[in-house]
Amino acid sequence: MQIELRVCQHCLDGDHGNDKRTDVINDMVNCAEQIKEYKHVIDLDAVHIRKVREDEQGKPTALPVVAASIQNNQVALNDLQLVTEGQDGNMLIYIDPQDVLTVLAGNLDEISKAVSEDVTVDLSPTGAQMVSEADLGARGPDN
Repeated sequence: MQIELRVCQHCLDGDHGNDKRTDVINDMVNCAEQIKEYKHVIDLDAVHIRKVREDEQGKPTALPVVAASIQNNQVALNDLQLVTEGQDGNMLIYIDPQDVLTVLAGNLDEISKAVSEDVTVDLSPTGAQMVSEADLGARGPDN
């Protein structure tokens, strides 16, 4: 099992002028780095963090999956995605920032249940709100 987080290097650096997006992407990277350190606890073989630049859009590090969408009648590769590969080889792709951050936070929660160290990541206010508002199924189906 492995995961690969791909983020836009320019968004991570704050070059696109959206501070909230930069904060959330930094939250994602911080979570993925913490997961990478404790990957053995949740039986992950590898955690890849790929910082994508404009000259190499969407190019994967390890998992051969690239998400795309249609923008202005052209295919555009997503520069933000989380790919997870299970033991059975099936892959899941998350492209919504709230979903990506929620999955990463969920992995950290699982790690925290198995180790005595503090593995929490201080999320930005925007990131914390995204995770708290995520429907993880505990409240039942949305109406």
